Amino acid sequence: MSFFEFQKKNINFTDEGKGKAIVLLHGFTESSKIWTGFSLKLMKKYRVITIDLPGHGKSDCIGNIHSMELMADVVFMLLKKLKVGKCLMVGHSMGGYVTLAFAEKYPKLLRGFSLFHSHCFADTLAEQENRNRTIGIVNQDKFSYVAQFIPSLFPVEVHKTFSKQIQQLIQRASKMPKEGVMAALEGMKSRKDQTELLKTTKLPILFIIGLKDSKAPITRIWEMISMAAVSETLILRDCGHMGYIEAPEKTFEALAGFAKNVL
Repeated sequence: MSFFEFQKKNINFTDEGKGKAIVLLHGFTESSKIWTGFSLKLMKKYRVITIDLPGHGKSDCIGNIHSMELMADVVFMLLKKLKVGKCLMVGHSMGGYVTLAFAEKYPKLLRGFSLFHSHCFADTLAEQENRNRTIGIVNQDKFSYVAQFIPSLFPVEVHKTFSKQIQQLIQRASKMPKEGVMAALEGMKSRKDQTELLKTTKLPILFIIGLKDSKAPITRIWEMISMAAVSETLILRDCGHMGYIEAPEKTFEALAGFAKNVL
């Protein structure tokens, strides 16, 4: 565990292994710890960098709104500090939104990227209104929100199977300051649509998709996949939003194979 300073705030990161770099970005209410299992395997061949995005894990909040561009700038400053030339970037959920913002701002630093249960579309007006309601709920009772939100990331039929992991995620998310949760919600609410980026980028993309993902616009996923000029896709028929827990072997195999091709 190490820290660096961004706008006078402490940001937590890990940097392990040697070789070409893979950067792993976690999702909303998560932390870099979600990648521990993947990192242990990947660092045998690659340099693996993880980060607690602002307001998450052990990283400080930076402001009232953690935009995707702000978080991409945090990642950029870390890579600059670590003297990383080019990398493969993998973003789970919100981390995918940050990855897209990074790909738009700093494309020359990428060899490819993965949207791991994530997508390129902006919030609809209805989704923005729901974010506003959620922000109000978090401000009043963060724990109750987290306790309901985390299980919703998994299909109902697997709640018992992954009850231990769900409780662990709830415990970790409960330690986040409510300001961090709200700042991330504000950032996701205002994020830009990145369909044009997917249509124009020449970078190879790995899509990992769960057909039971309640947090993804499944009806538009096929549209998104068709945008990319060069891509690989893993479709998990019985998986929700948390493939690194629900299908760790399949998702790791897809990621490792993609890394071998692009690095």
